[in-house]
Amino acid sequence: MPGLLEGVKVVDFSHYFAGPYCTKLLATLGAEVIKVERPGTGDPVRSIPPFANSRLAGESGAWFLYLNTSKKSVTLNLKTEKGHDIARELVRQADIVVENFAPGVMERLGLDFDAVHVINPAAVMTSISNYGQTGPYRDWKASEINLYATGGLMNITGEPDEPPLKEGAPLSQLGTGQNAFVASMTGLLHAEDTGEGQHIDLSIAEYGTNVLENALMQFSYSGVEFTRVGNRGYGRAAWGIYPCQDGFVGIIAGPDQNWPEVANIMESEELADPRFASRQGRLLNADEVDALMLPWLLEHDKVDIFKAGQDHGLGFSFVAGMEDILEMEQLVARDYFVELDHPIAGTYRYPGPPISPDPGVVQSWVYRRAPLLAEHNLAVLGELGYSSQDVERLFAEGVI
Repeated sequence: MPGLLEGVKVVDFSHYFAGPYCTKLLATLGAEVIKVERPGTGDPVRSIPPFANSRLAGESGAWFLYLNTSKKSVTLNLKTEKGHDIARELVRQADIVVENFAPGVMERLGLDFDAVHVINPAAVMTSISNYGQTGPYRDWKASEINLYATGGLMNITGEPDEPPLKEGAPLSQLGTGQNAFVASMTGLLHAEDTGEGQHIDLSIAEYGTNVLENALMQFSYSGVEFTRVGNRGYGRAAWGIYPCQDGFVGIIAGPDQNWPEVANIMESEELADPRFASRQGRLLNADEVDALMLPWLLEHDKVDIFKAGQDHGLGFSFVAGMEDILEMEQLVARDYFVELDHPIAGTYRYPGPPISPDPGVVQSWVYRRAPLLAEHNLAVLGELGYSSQDVERLFAEGVI
């Protein structure tokens, strides 16, 4: 069935993480996303392990398979005149153009917003870069660890007396991809209303600054830095991550009126001490509270602790591993996972849609496997008027 964005055409010049996550969301909502890749090698994320098939690594990398579902792959050498002409033809038909080259690259290729706007005045162009298209940092290089750091998130992540830590996933880039998706959709609505496209400029580092909790606001009015508190949320006990029999659990003991339930669940009269009844009390006596909880936690498994807390109105959770997630009854009940068969990688379950509207009302999400490199050259170029002989000639000339 068609998705919500059926009929919307997207030309995707992006690679690695941020741009492809934006276009993944557009593609799985039903837009036709034409992913433009470098001939021979494709998106560099194809070469990032792990690989489902080590003999054909470029077609079976986990990151590529995840980030590029439901897209079409064409190869273009944008530095050739014919490659540039084909890119302009694709842009002419596009509603949205997404790119995450370094600032200035699209201009040198003759595909910057000014050029795109002449070709297609209604096209929305979304540009994602490390620090944005303007400013003194514009041309500086960065990887995820740099972006997470300069955005400010690293400063508030980690243990109090230890160096700052990076998140496990490329959060800054994936979060920017989400922002780019929302911005692109907003730009599309504006273009549909007015006929005018616009250039959207997203900085990956600025994403981090936008999700700094209250750290920036706190500093702005008090001059006090937000300190790292590790797994002990806000510095108090019974608010964080703790070990248990088979892993780790999240214990959230608030609000104060629910604290007696913790003592009941953990069968500990000592935890019912009035000294621990308030947030301030659990802050001042944090080490003692943790020591009293630990024996019970280490005797119980994570799912039982999670359910015991929830049954008593407490926000307990558990730290889920990948096997836990794949078997989680909540996700299974909601048909969250999508099974896709790939000719090289095989059949696997993929994370499902981040939004779940009533399927009886609207079919929103369309999932297809990630494309093989250049898989859609003939189909896409055929729609532009190129014959199969033309496509063969372009391949021989190194254009595609």
